[in-house]
Formats: sequence, structure tokens, C-alpha cells
Amino acid sequence: MPRMLDVSQDVRAEIGDEEADQLLAGDNASGSYDCTSCRTPGDSAQERTSTVLFVGDETAVLAFAHATCIPSQVVRVSETQLQGAVRSITGEGPAAAAGPAHASPVAAGAEQAVLGITSGLVLIEGELHPALVVEPTAPVVRPGSPETGDEFLQLLNEQGFRPIGDLNQVPAALPGWSVLLAMGQLHAILQPGTGGGSPVSWWQAHQPLHVTDDWRAAANKSHTVLVYAAPVGSIGQQGREDLLRDALDRAAMRGALVAAALPLAGT
Repeated sequence: MPRMLDVSQDVRAEIGDEEADQLLAGDNASGSYDCTSCRTPGDSAQERTSTVLFVGDETAVLAFAHATCIPSQVVRVSETQLQGAVRSITGEGPAAAAGPAHASPVAAGAEQAVLGITSGLVLIEGELHPALVVEPTAPVVRPGSPETGDEFLQLLNEQGFRPIGDLNQVPAALPGWSVLLAMGQLHAILQPGTGGGSPVSWWQAHQPLHVTDDWRAAANKSHTVLVYAAPVGSIGQQGREDLLRDALDRAAMRGALVAAALPLAGT
């Protein structure tokens, strides 16, 4: 049975005309699927459906989503991220859990810094925006630096993040950076590659991190995620979004908060 599939030119270029035509004709698989964005059932024989191709270093995975959730697109990820996405589809491996994860900056001393990532919704001018709050567990210095102070905010300033003193303003966009959401879970924050190369992970989850349905819906609606960052001890673990907002407001008033608006990559 023919399907109500949307196959973008980018997806068609990756999979080839023959496979794209077979998909549209419904020759090679069932029309039912779990939406890679909202994770609820869908049926391409009954409703418009987007084809989403996740492309890793060596392999690729074709997934499907409600056309009302996201458009047909190609999402380029690392092989590790792709395998994590596959596990999230099949349900194999341990469940994702929120918590800190390793990232590239180096903490004071010999050990690598650990960044805590908290997701939440931030209300700005009556509209809820999906946000990520980044806070290290220790002071951060430049690799190889003899300094013992905390250069976390300075390093981010050099990357294009900007100080923010009022959370009632949407942070400025930061070109080249993005937030990778694959199969409805948070995988990485990507930064531009050196010399204009492919984006690389600035922060990457050891396991895909769960986000709420409301957060994911807001991200898919705006295609933008607000990323706030503060030095160690500025925010802390907050169990409610109102408490998180209060902590962000206090950090902003102290001049201890930088932020940027990053486009959403993936689903």
C-alpha cells in the first residue's frame, strides 16, 4: 500500500532514488512506527510521515516521525551517538538517567572536569523556552595552564557565549553550535570543528539523557534550545523549575552566567 511519506531531497540523495521509491510504494516494511520525536505510535498509511536518516561515521539508520512533529531530514552524528540512538529505539541497554557527564574542558588539577547538565523550561515574555543549564563540578582552567583559578566563563566567552544579566531576555544565537536530540533523547552539545570541519562534541552524554515530553515539544516547536552556563557552585541541584529559575536569576545578577541560543539538531 502506498504511504503518506515525506522524503526530503537530502534523504533521497543519501539513500538513493530506488530505495526512496520503494519506501513511498510501501514495498519493504510495515507502515507502523514509533515516532522518533514524540515516541508515540504512527502509521504512514494513515497520516503524513517524515523520513529521518541518522548518519554515523560508518552506518546509517532510517527512522520515521509524524510530519506534524518534524520535517524529513538527515541528522549527522558520531558512530557512538548513532549506536546509542539505535539502543534507544530497540530498548536495549540501561535506561537513560539524568546526571553529570564528561566534557572537554579540564578542571583545576589533573582530572578532567565533569559538567552537570540540567534540562528545564524557562518562561520569557509569556512563552516557555527549552533550556539546558551547564555547571561544572570543579573549577575549570585551560589545558596545560598553571593557573588555579576558574576560567570556565572566560573560555565560553571566547567561544561566543555572552554574559546575561536578565533572564527575561532571549540569549543571542551562536552560529556553528547546536544541541543534538536523537530519538527523543539528549545526546550532545556540538561546537564547530576546527578549520570549518564537521561539528564535534563539546559535551556528550555517556548515555542518552531523558528530557520531558513538554521540553521536547517546546524544542521541536522552536527548533532552538537556550543554553545557560555558570561556574561551579553557582546553581546547584534544584528539584523544581521555579527553584532552578531563582538560582539562574541570582547567578545572572552576580555576573556569573553566560548564555546562547543554539539550534536544535535532530529530533
